[in-house]
Amino acid sequence: MHSPTPKNEQIMLDPKRYIVSKTDPRGVITYGNDYFVEISGYKEAELIGQPHNMIRHPDMPRVIFKVMWDRIQNGQPIMAVVKNLAKDGRYYWVITEFESKKDKLTNQITGYTAFRKAASNDVIKKIEPLYDKLLEIEAQSGMEGAEKYLVGFLEEKGVSYDEYINDLVGNKGLFKVFFTAMKKLFG
Repeated sequence: MHSPTPKNEQIMLDPKRYIVSKTDPRGVITYGNDYFVEISGYKEAELIGQPHNMIRHPDMPRVIFKVMWDRIQNGQPIMAVVKNLAKDGRYYWVITEFESKKDKLTNQITGYTAFRKAASNDVIKKIEPLYDKLLEIEAQSGMEGAEKYLVGFLEEKGVSYDEYINDLVGNKGLFKVFFTAMKKLFG
């Protein structure tokens, strides 16, 4: 499946609705809720069995996905701000909490679930300069250079990646309630 040509048109998400998708351990889509199907612009049959990165927007630094995969492959949850690409080339911003699913007997990872909610304009305005800088560094110095920059950026602020994202999205109150509810419903 080829990637659509991005266009500079944002899909405005309903802040009261959620997007949920599940993948196997390799990142191949096994499930998407109705809102995921609707927003992505793909038919459900076009999504199932495809790599989840089919909705990755080229404006997203690869290093953010490396950080995410490093964490979830170790069974640790992570939250990220992500710009996704719809089938028609439009984009949408989400705050995503990724969680690993494990077999209760073997403790092996059997898949991943992503719970998404619309990112506010305030969050987008704050994260875009960092992502632009990471993309610039990736173009010049590759993933390794971008990862070093990200580590330095966080060290300068005196925070971990999780603390930075939690502070950025205000991961308290309603967000915690939302993600907890989604995990119970789709976990």
